Amino acid sequence: MASAVQSGRSTASAPSGASTAAAPLQRSLWTLTRGFRGTFALAVLALAVASAMTLLVPLVAKYALDVAASGSVAGGLPWLSGLLPAVTAGGGAALLPYFVASGVLVVVLTIVGGVFHYLRGRATAVASEGLVRRLRTIVHRHVEQLPAWWHDGMETGDLVQRCSSDVETLRVFYAQDLVEIGRAVVLLVVLLPLLFWLDATLALVSVSLMPVIFAFAWLFFRRVQVVFTRTDEAEAELTACLQENLTGIRVVRAFSRQAFEIERFAAHNARFRDHTQKLIDVMAVFWSVSDILCLAQIGLVLVVGGGFVAEGRLTAGDLFAFITWIMIVIHPIRQVGRVLTDAGKATVSLGRLAQVLDAPAEERAGRDAEHRPTGQLSLRGLTFAYPGGAPVLQDLDVDIAAGETIGIVGPPGAGKSTLVRLLLGLYDAPERTLFFDGVAIEDIDRQTLRARIAVVLQEPFLYSRTLEENLRIGDDHADVSALAEAVDDAALSETLANFDAGYATEIGERGVNLSGGQRQRLALARALLRRPALLVLDDALSAVDAHTEAHILERLAARRGRQTTLVIAHRLSAVRDADRVLVLHDGRIVQQGHHDALVGEDGPYRTLARQQGMTDEGRRSEIRPETRPEIRPETRPETRAGIRKAPRDAS
Repeated sequence: MASAVQSGRSTASAPSGASTAAAPLQRSLWTLTRGFRGTFALAVLALAVASAMTLLVPLVAKYALDVAASGSVAGGLPWLSGLLPAVTAGGGAALLPYFVASGVLVVVLTIVGGVFHYLRGRATAVASEGLVRRLRTIVHRHVEQLPAWWHDGMETGDLVQRCSSDVETLRVFYAQDLVEIGRAVVLLVVLLPLLFWLDATLALVSVSLMPVIFAFAWLFFRRVQVVFTRTDEAEAELTACLQENLTGIRVVRAFSRQAFEIERFAAHNARFRDHTQKLIDVMAVFWSVSDILCLAQIGLVLVVGGGFVAEGRLTAGDLFAFITWIMIVIHPIRQVGRVLTDAGKATVSLGRLAQVLDAPAEERAGRDAEHRPTGQLSLRGLTFAYPGGAPVLQDLDVDIAAGETIGIVGPPGAGKSTLVRLLLGLYDAPERTLFFDGVAIEDIDRQTLRARIAVVLQEPFLYSRTLEENLRIGDDHADVSALAEAVDDAALSETLANFDAGYATEIGERGVNLSGGQRQRLALARALLRRPALLVLDDALSAVDAHTEAHILERLAARRGRQTTLVIAHRLSAVRDADRVLVLHDGRIVQQGHHDALVGEDGPYRTLARQQGMTDEGRRSEIRPETRPEIRPETRPETRAGIRKAPRDAS
């Protein structure tokens, strides 16, 4: 049977939608922009116009300085002088119209540049937010489709970190940094011809340190990737620790583990702080060195350009334009370090998201049954093992007729819950070993299969919503009468009556405002509302009292024949009236039959029944004769007025 042991890990490839979504992330940040490149191009175009307006302002100022220095408009902008025919080569007062016109032109250029900066910002926001929205949807949809074994190996906090913080890192990169790259390119492309137009030698001096700045930024980019990876991982561990602590806060308090958990959180927090501090230190080094390089570039232009002005090779306006242009372009160049830093962060985040999207999605292949589901089950030599473990289920052979109620009992680890997971397709059973309505499980679409099965777990998951919203998870379109019937069958009516808001009662996160029994009954009502072909109760009545359990079992008995029911329980009172009881031990069916028959034969079921007082012998042996307390004559039941002695076998 070794060949029949299933690893529990799906080897099916992801569906086309998931694989398509994951493919861009496996290549580069650029491929992720598919579908938004036109909008990003418009943003770059608007930025180019805005940058051109910014570069024209120093040019206007250059000519104004030259006019002021020479005292004549002959050195001014020719087309601007042509607009002012009244201006002559007279005194300063005669030059005033030129200076006023230059000032107005600067204001107009600034306004036009501001408008295009706004258009650039809007286009960038539309593209980046749309891209990130699509990415969030892709990641969330893929996570919803990942198999159970993948979620078993992933910490919830780390997954939340990837879906929130890492996606936000990408948003920042596309919203702020991608267009900054275009801005730096545009400024250099437009600026270099202007610099060489004024003076080729000084232009070469002006860009002499730029290769050094770029090289330094590239080395920094390579360094910061490693540092940010460690920082991001430390943040993920911190988030996972916090999520685990908040989820289990009641357990922490119950076991007085506050001090331990505080210390544990502090350790993760300190590690995150240390890595963040290291990242800040690296950033500080970059900014300080880049400041030195950029200021050295400006100082070099000032020294060389000042000499050229002294020689008469350049005018004061030319030097002003050179220095202003270098100061304008030096900022984007300095931002190259930040852009590359964010690119490094985005690359790391992209890799972490790709790890999620590269995971194979749950196999959706299969067909919908052409007939109305009945809930008939067949197990044919079913053997199953989790990855790296011994078989949990071994050679299970059993047929369960449609509408039959089956009890399943056994010690912890016998394989009861594993069987439920296989029925739901959360793990893959070996082929041709598990059949639903005569069709192999692997040949049925998973969504179709689960739509026909309702499971109530011992610890049901409830949403932080109202009672009605939690109930309608079973059936969004159920009418009021169906809702009331499910609530009554689950013995939840009295609970609802005690709530002032009734169905609109908020139950808190995971149903914290309800007792354990109320949570189980709410989950049961939710399952019954679904009207499933197969109802599975996985120790779902463990938290209710005997009276409530009897009421629920009576209602379930009245529904017998409407669906197949599997009752997994540790208390035999829950399976006493089942059509058959399967007794599991070490993954095998060691006994099966009706409760009365199993009690009458030697085996684990009879032992369990005796321990729970489910046999006459068990009830008589609860108090052995030699250990019974002596009853004095004055306290004997038959001597007390108005009280008759009860028969020994009375229940």
